[in-house]
Amino acid sequence: MRLAGGAVWGGGAPCRRGGSVFRRVPLPTPLLMLMLMLMMLCVGTSRAQTPANTKPIYVWQTGQWGRCMGSECGPGGSQSRAVWCAHAEGWTTLHTNCPPAERPDNRQSCFRVCDWHKELYDWQLGAWNQCVPVSQRSGGGGGGGSDRGVPPRPDGDCQRGEEGIQTREVQCVHTADGAPAQDDICEYFEPKPRLEQACLIPCPRDCVVSRFSAWTDCSKTCGTGLQNRVRTILAPPLFGGSACPNLTEFRTCQPGPCEGEESLYSLKVGPWGACSVPVPVPVPVPVPVPVPASLRQARHAEPAEPQSEPETEPEEGQSETAPGRKKNRKERKHRRERKNRKERKERLKERRARKERKQREEGKEAGEEEKKEEEKKEEEERKELAQERPREDGRARLDRQARKQQRRRERQKEREMKMKERERERGMKEKERERERGRVKDPETRELIKKKRTRNRQNRQGAKLWDLQVGYQLRELMCVHKNGNTAALSHCHQETLPVTYQACVMRRDCEVTEWGEWAACSKSCYDPNGPKGQRTRSRRLTQLPVAGGADCPLLEETEDCTPQGDAVQTCIAYNWKVTEWSECRVDVLLSQQDRRRGNQTGLCGGGVQNREVYCVLSSNDPPSNLGPIRTKEASRPVDSALCLGVAPNTTQLCQLPCPVECQVSAWSAWGPCTYENCSDQTTKKGFKLRKRRIVNEPTGGTGSCPHLTEAIPCDEPSCFDWLVLKLEACIPDNQRQCGPGTQVPQVQCVNSDGEFVDGQLCRDAILPMPALCEVPCPKDCVLSPWTLWSPCSHTCSGKNTEGRQMRARSILAYNAGEGGVQCPNSSALQESRSCNEHPCTVYHWQTGAWGQCIEDTSVPPGNASLIGPGAGVGGAEPSCSVGMQTRKVICVRVNVGQVPPKKCPESIRPETVRPCLLPCKRDCIVTPYTDWTPCPATCQTGLKQKRKQSRKRIIIQLPANGGQDCPEVLTQERDCETPSTCPGYRWKTHKWRRCQLVPWSVRQDTPGALESCGPGLQARAVSCRKQDGGLVDVELCLKHATPMPALTQACQLPCQDDCQLTHWSKFSTCAADCVGVRTRKRALVGKSKKREQCKNTQLHPLSETQYCPCNKYSAQPVGNWSDCILPEGGRLEGQLGMRVQGDIKECGQGYRYQAMACYDQDARLVETARCNSHGYIEEACIIPCPSDCKLSEWSNWSRCSKSCGSGVKVRSKWLREKPYNGGRPCPKLDHVNQVYEVVPCLSDCGQYVWVAEPWSVWKVSSVDLKENCGEGVQTRKVRCMLNTIDGPADPVEDYLCDPEDMPLGARESRLPCPEDCVLSDWGSWSRCPLPCSGNTTRERTAYPIRQPGGGKQCPPTTEKEPCALNGNCFTYSYNITDWSTCQLSERAVCGSGIKTRMLDCVRSDGKSVDLKFCEELGLEKRWQMNVSCVVECPVNCQMSDWSPWSECTHSCGLAGKLWRRRWVLQVSQGDGRPCPPQLEQWKPCPVKPCHSWRYSSWSQCSTVQGARCGEGVRFRNVSCFVSDGSAGAAGSMVDEELCEDLELAVDGDKNIILQETCAVPCPGECYLMEWTAWSRCQLSCARGVDLGMGAVQVRSRAVLAQEPENLLQCPDQDWEARPCTEGQCYEYKWMTGPWRGSSRQVWCQRSDGLNVTGGCPSTSEPVSDRSCVPACDKPRSYCTEAGICGCEEGYTEVMTSDGLLDQCTLIPVLEIPTAGDSKADVKTIRALSPTLPTSNKPARAGRTWFLQPFGPDGTLKTWVYGVAAGAFVLMVFIVSMTYLACKKPKKPQRRHHLHHHHQNNRLKPLTLAYDGDADM
Repeated sequence: MRLAGGAVWGGGAPCRRGGSVFRRVPLPTPLLMLMLMLMMLCVGTSRAQTPANTKPIYVWQTGQWGRCMGSECGPGGSQSRAVWCAHAEGWTTLHTNCPPAERPDNRQSCFRVCDWHKELYDWQLGAWNQCVPVSQRSGGGGGGGSDRGVPPRPDGDCQRGEEGIQTREVQCVHTADGAPAQDDICEYFEPKPRLEQACLIPCPRDCVVSRFSAWTDCSKTCGTGLQNRVRTILAPPLFGGSACPNLTEFRTCQPGPCEGEESLYSLKVGPWGACSVPVPVPVPVPVPVPVPASLRQARHAEPAEPQSEPETEPEEGQSETAPGRKKNRKERKHRRERKNRKERKERLKERRARKERKQREEGKEAGEEEKKEEEKKEEEERKELAQERPREDGRARLDRQARKQQRRRERQKEREMKMKERERERGMKEKERERERGRVKDPETRELIKKKRTRNRQNRQGAKLWDLQVGYQLRELMCVHKNGNTAALSHCHQETLPVTYQACVMRRDCEVTEWGEWAACSKSCYDPNGPKGQRTRSRRLTQLPVAGGADCPLLEETEDCTPQGDAVQTCIAYNWKVTEWSECRVDVLLSQQDRRRGNQTGLCGGGVQNREVYCVLSSNDPPSNLGPIRTKEASRPVDSALCLGVAPNTTQLCQLPCPVECQVSAWSAWGPCTYENCSDQTTKKGFKLRKRRIVNEPTGGTGSCPHLTEAIPCDEPSCFDWLVLKLEACIPDNQRQCGPGTQVPQVQCVNSDGEFVDGQLCRDAILPMPALCEVPCPKDCVLSPWTLWSPCSHTCSGKNTEGRQMRARSILAYNAGEGGVQCPNSSALQESRSCNEHPCTVYHWQTGAWGQCIEDTSVPPGNASLIGPGAGVGGAEPSCSVGMQTRKVICVRVNVGQVPPKKCPESIRPETVRPCLLPCKRDCIVTPYTDWTPCPATCQTGLKQKRKQSRKRIIIQLPANGGQDCPEVLTQERDCETPSTCPGYRWKTHKWRRCQLVPWSVRQDTPGALESCGPGLQARAVSCRKQDGGLVDVELCLKHATPMPALTQACQLPCQDDCQLTHWSKFSTCAADCVGVRTRKRALVGKSKKREQCKNTQLHPLSETQYCPCNKYSAQPVGNWSDCILPEGGRLEGQLGMRVQGDIKECGQGYRYQAMACYDQDARLVETARCNSHGYIEEACIIPCPSDCKLSEWSNWSRCSKSCGSGVKVRSKWLREKPYNGGRPCPKLDHVNQVYEVVPCLSDCGQYVWVAEPWSVWKVSSVDLKENCGEGVQTRKVRCMLNTIDGPADPVEDYLCDPEDMPLGARESRLPCPEDCVLSDWGSWSRCPLPCSGNTTRERTAYPIRQPGGGKQCPPTTEKEPCALNGNCFTYSYNITDWSTCQLSERAVCGSGIKTRMLDCVRSDGKSVDLKFCEELGLEKRWQMNVSCVVECPVNCQMSDWSPWSECTHSCGLAGKLWRRRWVLQVSQGDGRPCPPQLEQWKPCPVKPCHSWRYSSWSQCSTVQGARCGEGVRFRNVSCFVSDGSAGAAGSMVDEELCEDLELAVDGDKNIILQETCAVPCPGECYLMEWTAWSRCQLSCARGVDLGMGAVQVRSRAVLAQEPENLLQCPDQDWEARPCTEGQCYEYKWMTGPWRGSSRQVWCQRSDGLNVTGGCPSTSEPVSDRSCVPACDKPRSYCTEAGICGCEEGYTEVMTSDGLLDQCTLIPVLEIPTAGDSKADVKTIRALSPTLPTSNKPARAGRTWFLQPFGPDGTLKTWVYGVAAGAFVLMVFIVSMTYLACKKPKKPQRRHHLHHHHQNNRLKPLTLAYDGDADM
């Protein structure tokens, strides 16, 4: 690009500045110069920045410092870090690339922290700084000049405030001296606390003030005055809110013109000055020194008082010249110098007077050394005066010399007076001694006098801890102009001037000595875990505070301490010890409806047991609660507070093992008749036996089992016999093929138990003979083999019963005509025989229970081999010896009873004696008695009953096995000893001393002052005494007694004209109420009795009379009814303090109470005895008893769900009654309010069997009359029967047997013809080989019974079929059932139980079969069938006893309550009864009147007589008041006698103040009012939520003015705030009143209803003024809120064309009569007669509706359109309904399937949902 001047811009790199690049772009010509300038600036800037922005390419980098290492703890450690050289881009390079001089250190010294440093270092937390807004903090601090100390005020409508952050300083310091340390030390033990936290800057709160009070009266009665009205501050400005407005408003007032001249001046009395010591007035002595007149005038103008006169300003019209001003300055300077010198003289004389008093009291004369010392002090005083005295002119020097000579003469005179006074005192003492010697001869009397003098000397004023010095104080009189200026006294014309002096007591501050040494530590042993000891130190008083002096500091202080030193021993430790657990009790867990509550024997399972816990002195022995208590020595119980840590449990769940009942198997079959003893076969007596066995392990051994053997007498016994095992095949005789033959039996010798034995033993038995048989020939009749003998029909045989057995056979083929053996008739096809031919006389041995184990004296204890070291281990009791047990054994005949023993086999007789182990005896063990409980302090008043003390001992082991019983007495009680005099201290006051007047030198210039009368002060001594009168230190009374009595009081020395009277006596007592009068008296004293003016009873009455009070009393109930309280003694206690659960009387009839108050006729509360009441109303009440959930008994177990294999059986309970009143809750119920118990069951697959009778005779269908053969049918009966050991017994329902196994009841087959082969019935199929497959087969066989003839062949004797899975081939496996519910014993409630499950054998097709199928396969049983379980015990909540009733919460009044409490000892568990909600109960205290001392209101502030304003005095009285004790109760004043027993204190303040100074404003003076009462405590809240800023309350002082001219001189108003507690949140909102014309009232109201100023947001203030332009002057018109004119109700607006109101027109009104209208039958339209007056007011909204269709602007109103639209919709609806009603309906199409569906719906059952909560 070419520039304008021919230059070309181009070439070179683009210009960079700060990373920005300026590229070459074509630019318009006008911008070329600008771009050129920018380029030059860019180049210059980049050159300037290049050196500064150049960063080194290689820099050193460091890692974190490692762990501080070192051999010792402290600052001697070292730590290292990695240092490497890196490129600016981050990769590491060689060290040589970085400058070596800048390489950082890689090692430094450090502080190695150890664990014990934790006690030496800690974090020091600074205070949080002011909250800074987040916006201001994050804004980067812009505006550096802004003040960050004050948070900015949030703009707009602030609701809650602004979020902020506040910071604090945190550093690690050394705890001993606070020296800073490294943070790493403290971070080793604890993370560094946070340095910042969020905070809230609340919204600014403006000052809130109350409404103005009413205007005060005019400050003047004539002329122009001021009226004031004031308001108070309710809430101070907070968080930068607006300041408080003026609290006072003024306005002028003019009551009327003044008559005469208005008083412009007022006499004002000033405050009393400081109390000073009287100084003797020097006697003036003429000095021959010329004194200038000016100096004389100045000295003459000096006032007599030590105080200087106030400087007066020149009055109006006067002016001071320069010489006059100079002269006045000199005079003021001289006065100040003289004043200073006079004060020093007074101090010097005061020291002399104090020293002289001391010398007089000690009876010693001052020595020469004291004189020298005194002279030395005077010399120093003179030097000091000389040094401070400024230069004076000659006349002042002459004056000083004259005064110096005067002082010398005064000192000389004083010394002479002292000497004379000492001589006089010495002479008086000598005369007193001589008088006593002459008068008193008795040494005892002399000793009493001596003691009295000593006592008086001890009580002498000044000899104790106070130095009472009576002085005087003055006050100033001023004359004040109404404009506030001071004028000369002459302007105030007063006849009598106020007194300007009074006696006073010199102020003395409290003085104490230095602290004494620390006393020894109260703890003399070392205990790191226990509480620390304490030590105290004290200091003594040397001077008590007098006349408002500074109060005394604490005279005693205490601090924690730990004994130090090597000789300190470790403290005695205490630990918890426990008694034995009590017996496990199950009955406490039973519910109310448990039937076992009536018979609790045999209960077992889960229970509850408890024990006692007590504290003992620990020892080195192991605690006894770790094992059985073996020793009789137990530690003495001590106070439980001495044991630290948590006490052991006192209650626990336990398990009482349930007895296992003996279970036996079924009876075996009767055995053969055998000898009782096979070794002795001499007798012919034999028995048949049957047996059963025990199938479990019963508790207590087999002794509790029933008999296991029964015997039947029989004949021909034998011990051994031959048993036929089987018969061989039938072998025809003579070796023929068929015909008769024999079967040889296979036999085995067996004993009576059926066991195989040697055949030699059966040599005496008869060997079974071969049986006859027959092999049918081809033409013979063929019979089937005999069936097995049926079970015997009876188990025994008697007269009426006989056992029989049956067997049968059937015809298989008939014979061939006459050629073969004939078939027998039908009777020959069955056989019967006798069985069980033995008689029904069954005998057995019956055993009784084993008796008690009795010591066997034949066995020495040492030989008891059963006693071993393991005895007693594992819960078994240790045994100490062997004993014997016996039992009764008798022979019993079944169903008859006891028979002689010979009837039973002797060989099986049970034993009657057995050895046993005797457990060791356990004696009862009790602890020693505890120490006696301390006697209660009986110093409290009103305790009349005799106090007792007690001690107890605790059973720690109960006796057992015949051990020593426990003592009957476990608690002892005795009366407390008569206590000595209660330790207490009281003040004793001594006689008042003489009345001291103000010195005459002060009073002499007062008009009318007399030297020997007037007001003064008198003092007395006070001493501290014990209750028995002994003298003790004053510190004890200051600490323990009431406040010290006053040491001084005002007194009056009567003048000549004064009348002296005694105080009024008490009123005399009344004989009865409402009868007679009572009087009180006083008398004249001294010379007053003779003065006539004093005898005037009108001025000085000597008696007063009043009527006796007429008291009437009435009682009335107060307060609420108390809780229902049961009578005492309702709790049952078990052994060892076991609380019997469920038997605690927590319900039933009790009583509730209501307090009764007694009032007199003035509604004042009095003692309840005045109303003949004991203070209560008592009323019976009922506490409903808790009712537990009631369920029914368990139903019977259902039948097992399967007849073969494992199933389940169920039983249930159902809800009978829900729990109420805190009863035990119900268990979890189902939807029909039932609870189930399901257990698995196992049904024996062989318990029901099919029994088939023999086949019937063949019924041949195609009869061959010749052959009697061919196709035919056979039938038989098949029944399902119960299988027993003796065989099938009773028939049962067919469904109980397996239908798959049911034999055929009929069969079709071919009856063999003669000479045909006859086969037997097919045998059982063989088992298919496993695994099942189609390639395998199974077979069954038959054997030929008759061989064929005539060349005929037998059919195949073997039949095969392929194996098919789940058809004829099955696999078997075990199946395990689910666990049952936890099964308890029938006698148990809870605790340990058993869950069971069953093992089932399941076929491959899912069918349960007998276990033998799985057992034959040898399948593994790897499952556990039983497992223990626990049922949670229903433990009821255990509550403690009610505590004793507490002290009354109020000592008097109506609100007093007595409380008693209880606590939860054991929370409920399981389904136990829950804890009752009531843990405390109350009942009212007897009502007592509350008497208290109260102040009356302050009197008006009044000045002394003669003064109009200035300092005054106000008074109040303290009186006895009675109230009912309620908050804010005003109370009534009563006689002070009722408060005699109370300490004189008002609201706890014992310092009674009945008089105080006050200020009476002068006319025209502007002054501050008294402080208002503290406002209500107010929280800082936002929308009713406390912001956590605390609460505050405020009080204020407003300004009052009296003269308009002095308003500028008024002081500023004042207020002060203080934090408070229990504040409330207040909200402020604007309130408005009704419009009155164009305005209304608007004010701010606090949420408690108080109208305030401030507090409401100004942005939302409602409008208080409205006006319409032009004004609404039409009749019936008014100005609306919108600022336009409208019409009143009943009139409509008629508007002009420009939108203004033209007129208000009455609209038509339809008047609808309502109930009660007398014109109910008349309908009128008001519009017809608009001129008629209306009888209804606008407020009759309930009787008339005004229809106004047109608005103010003449348009239709909206509701008119709505009515029209509604009418249209109604018309459309009516037309539509009419059309639908007139339309002809269609015929319904009836369809068969719909009708069928309808029927199905009708028959469908109704199913209801159930919520599981049915009210039974």
